[in-house]
Amino acid sequence: MKKIKYLLLFLLVFSFSFGKEKKIQDFDVILDWYPNAIHSFLYIADEKGYFEEEGINLVIHYPANVSDPIALPAVKKAHVGMYYLHQLIMARANENIPVKSIGAIVQKPLNVVIAPENKNIKRPKNLEGKTVGYSQGYVAERLLQTVIKNDGGDLSKTNLIDVGFDLLTATITKKVDATFGGFVNHEVPVFQDKGLEVNYFYPTDFGFPNYYEEVFVANEDMVKDNPELYKGFLRAIAKGFEDMKNDPEGAVDLLLQKQEADQFPLTKTVEMKSINILLPLMETKENKFLSQDKKVWEENIQWMYNEKMINKKINSKDIMMEL
Repeated sequence: MKKIKYLLLFLLVFSFSFGKEKKIQDFDVILDWYPNAIHSFLYIADEKGYFEEEGINLVIHYPANVSDPIALPAVKKAHVGMYYLHQLIMARANENIPVKSIGAIVQKPLNVVIAPENKNIKRPKNLEGKTVGYSQGYVAERLLQTVIKNDGGDLSKTNLIDVGFDLLTATITKKVDATFGGFVNHEVPVFQDKGLEVNYFYPTDFGFPNYYEEVFVANEDMVKDNPELYKGFLRAIAKGFEDMKNDPEGAVDLLLQKQEADQFPLTKTVEMKSINILLPLMETKENKFLSQDKKVWEENIQWMYNEKMINKKINSKDIMMEL
């Protein structure tokens, strides 16, 4: 009889405690690519239980198509996606797709022009007479045109080839002299890991406005309907980022456990270089991780409007949300 009483008491206490627990809700995140160093803060936050503290069950998805990180939030099939500033501006201004940025992941560009050291390409004007492989299509073409012109050069003297995601292969096979679209925290360390020394430069060193390399894109109606859920997500990843800063090697070790080895195998030396490049770019003295400055948005909107890449001029309120 005593045993039954204890059992009933346990069930009563358990039921009471369970009733007070925060409801856990799935939160779908569409990555820009397979797991690598830039995603470390997500995996740390998940591992440390920061999402659970906010009532969130993080569900990570890899993109089946390059546009998934914006397309799926737009149709309310995901909560956020990791996507690119210029493509987001085009989607909003030209097609009025109902998405906004809720946080900047990297405060500065990662895209750089990369060339083997023996090509002696160190600035935009050096690209005249060269073959340049690029990804990100139209945006990359216009961006290259701007920086080459700013440096006193002429894009018409450069042979451009859209090589898609084959930036590394195009360089190693000597199909191109240089590439644009590779990241300073990925392609550069990979080249070095393969024994190929390279030069690289940032477009922002030649008059191009600063921009966020990636932002979290969300459907604005979903955010308005449940702002506390999104605030909880941002709080959790901010904690994850603090841990990433405090223990970069621990972050990489966790990442290696989460990697998709069949699709995108990681190398610890490359990811360590990557995370050390990323950390001072994801948060600067002036700008905290996830913060957004309307000036950054407005300068890039103005550039795209001047270049006729967008058919109307929007303002920062149309494209970013502060939570």
